[in-house]
Amino acid sequence: MEDRIFLLVKVTIETTHPIIYDAIAELQNSDVKITSTENVQVLRTEIIPLNTKTTKN
Repeated sequence: MEDRIFLLVKVTIETTHPIIYDAIAELQNSDVKITSTENVQVLRTEIIPLNTKTTKN
């Protein structure tokens, strides 16, 4: 059976960005790895874009 689930991930960071939204925007381009288990085959993962205020907006 194929289905879609949403996992909330807590990330603790340290950054040189003076505006936290810039750090968030940068991390949204990162890779996330969630591996399959014996009973669950991971087909796709993606970071859902979060619309944040940045110095560019």
